[in-house]
Parts: sequence; C-alpha cells; structure tokens
Amino acid sequence: MPRPFVFTICVLAICSALFTPPSQAQAPINVSHPVVREIVDWDEYTGRFEAVERVEVRARVDGYLYEAPFQEGALVEAGTILFVIDQRPFKIALDAAQAELAEAESQLRLARREAERGGELRRNGNISQEAFDQRREQAIASEATLRAAEALVARAELDMEFTTVRASISGRVGSKLVTKGNLISGNVGGTVLTTIVSQDPIYFTFEASESDYLKYARQHFSGARASSRDAPNPVKVRLLDEKDFVHEGVMNYVENELNASSGTLRGRAVISNTDGFLQPGQFGRLRLLGSGEYRAILLPDSVVQSEQSRKFVFTVDENGTVARRIVQPGALYDGLRVIREGLNGEELIVINGFHRVRPGMTVDTSPVSIDTVLSR
Repeated sequence: MPRPFVFTICVLAICSALFTPPSQAQAPINVSHPVVREIVDWDEYTGRFEAVERVEVRARVDGYLYEAPFQEGALVEAGTILFVIDQRPFKIALDAAQAELAEAESQLRLARREAERGGELRRNGNISQEAFDQRREQAIASEATLRAAEALVARAELDMEFTTVRASISGRVGSKLVTKGNLISGNVGGTVLTTIVSQDPIYFTFEASESDYLKYARQHFSGARASSRDAPNPVKVRLLDEKDFVHEGVMNYVENELNASSGTLRGRAVISNTDGFLQPGQFGRLRLLGSGEYRAILLPDSVVQSEQSRKFVFTVDENGTVARRIVQPGALYDGLRVIREGLNGEELIVINGFHRVRPGMTVDTSPVSIDTVLSR
C-alpha cells in the first residue's frame, strides 16, 4: 500500500477521535449512593501514660541501712517491707523511755496516796492548808510527768516502727537507690531509697489546642456534647505498634487554665490496666469523643479526587451525564471518609474507572455497593 494512503487513514482516525463529541463510555461505570449514617466524630491526640500514684520511698529516721529484702522491679503490695534500718539504737531509746514511764507511774501513785492522806489529816486539823495544797499540787505535777513519759514512749515506739520502711501503695517497685550499710537521713528531704508506681488503673495525658478547646466549649454550651470537665467522655487508645484503638477509658480531668506559652490545654483520661501491660512513660495515640451524634455522608477515600488544593467527586445525573462536584472531606470513620460539604446523600457517585469519565460525558451506569469497594 502506498505510504500517502496510510498517512491519510491515520489522520482521519485521529481527527475522528478529536472531534467526536462526548458520548457513552465503552463499558458501564460503577456508581453508588453515599452511605448516610448517624455518627460521632473522634478527635486524635498524641500523649503519654502516667501512673495514677507515684511514691518516692524515704526513711523517716536516721540510721544505717541494715537490710533491703525486696526484688527490684517486682510488684509489691501496700505494707510490704522494703528496707530495715539498724534498730539497736532505737530499741535502747525505747527501753529508756519505758523505764522513765515506769518511774513516772510510781511517782504518781505515791503522790496520789500522799494527797489522800493529806486530805484526811487536813480534815482532822493535823496539817496546815499549805501542806495539804503542796501534796495536792505534787500529785497534779506527777500526772503531767506521767503524760510526758507516755509521749516519750510513743515517740520511741514510732521511731522504732519507722526503722522498718514499708510500701505505702501497691505497685511496681523500682531499683534500690541505697544499698546495705549506707547511712541514710530521715529528715525532711531525706534520702530517697526507691520509687513505687501504681499499675491499675493508669492515666493517659495529652495536650489539646486552643481551637479544640473552643470547639468543645461551644458544643458544651449548645448542648451538643458535654464538657469532659463535667462528664466522663469515652476515649480509646492505641500503642505505637497497634493499628486499632483497643484500650478503652474515660476522661477524668481537664486543666483549669490554658498554658500561656504553648496555647494548649492539658487533658487526662483514666484507662483500665488489669494485666499491667501499659506502663508509665509509654507513648500512645488517643481518640476522644469530639462531637454529638449527627447525620453524616460517607464515601470510600479512593472516590475523592484531587485537583491542586481542591477535592471533588464525579456524579452522574438521571440522564447519565457526568459532572464534577467540589466537596470538603472530613475525618475517616470506619474506613469511610466523611464528606462535610458538597453532597446531600442522594447523588449517584462514580466509584471507579475515573480515567474513563470526564465532565459532560454520557455514560451507562452499573450500581454497586460501597462494601464491594471497601473489600477490594
């Protein structure tokens, strides 16, 4: 075949393709109505786990550390013996105080008998009023001496008790910061011996922006969503290696003022930790109830197309004509993208084959379920 003839055929084919008006696509285009559902929003924050209770274990008396009978890093119950300070000096002090108490009790008994005899002698006129008063006052002074001796014994017993340092809370104990044989101080700000952190429940703390605070505050005053200051709004947390938010809890505290330097507000949730898997200091991602229930329009994320900074979807009207609809997408919900603006839920949306459609084209449609798109 001569080359000019072949060239002519190619030119005619190209011109035919260029000047053919939009018509039906070669194969039916899959379309579906958006999913319309009553949902709530969940806002996400990064934060850290904190112990509900954290105790620095300190001695309350001075002395040499005699024993530390616990395993570092173990779970301990409140009341478990952690450290023992050399008790011998305190035992001596207690014995001396008890001896003084016994003497004071003896002196009081004697003073009371003298006062009783003085009363009889005074009634018979055998002693002066002054002598009787002296005996009576001596009995009163002996009572005061007894109370002072009792206080000394109580103090000595308390010091003796303080030589045994016990866990004040249940939790996981830290390392031994002081070892046997060291002299430790029990004064205010004394030696830290170890630490204990509680395990169950556990806190999760995070920072919310000022704009988030304003959103929550306006929802609270409009009645759409209760403030986390007043209601235990639900939360869900996932760890760094988890895909799903499997740890559930509730909000239990919101700071009383915004941080002036960062413009953020501290929030805190409490999470069940019965198995002790969650540890203070771990990072996590939290979802917080972010709205009241509302009617939402949902589409698969793959359906939403981009044109520079704008987002759009392809719609098909009752005549099969394709149009482009500008939309404002929101957050993901159960694998679907929330469409904030641009749709009313009645439209037919092109689900796939986007490269085969353009605005103004007339197409045949094949209805499909949104579920079929999610399962691919």
